[in-house]
Amino acid sequence: MAVSSKASTPIALFLLILMIIHLVQAADPTATVDGYGSGSIRGPKIDCGTACLARCRLASRQNMCHRACGTCCARCNCVPPGTSGNTDVCPCYATMTTHGGSLKCP
Repeated sequence: MAVSSKASTPIALFLLILMIIHLVQAADPTATVDGYGSGSIRGPKIDCGTACLARCRLASRQNMCHRACGTCCARCNCVPPGTSGNTDVCPCYATMTTHGGSLKCP
């Protein structure tokens, strides 16, 4: 029993579109693991303790900086380099806010 070419065209088109969508999603560099947005790229977990020591080394309130940085790092799996700024490297870290609306991550 042969299938006519008119009937198989929509099926082939549907499968082609499905394959293209799958390829686009697989190549998305902003894919997230935990739903916190860009910056939480799939990959090995970073050492948050070491990353936050470097980030908070010049902070006047060390304990508060380490606590906030540790929370942000655990959620985003990313800490920007340097002691401040460079937030473009880790958008998830840069956009996380407290309940009051101020930026959470040092």
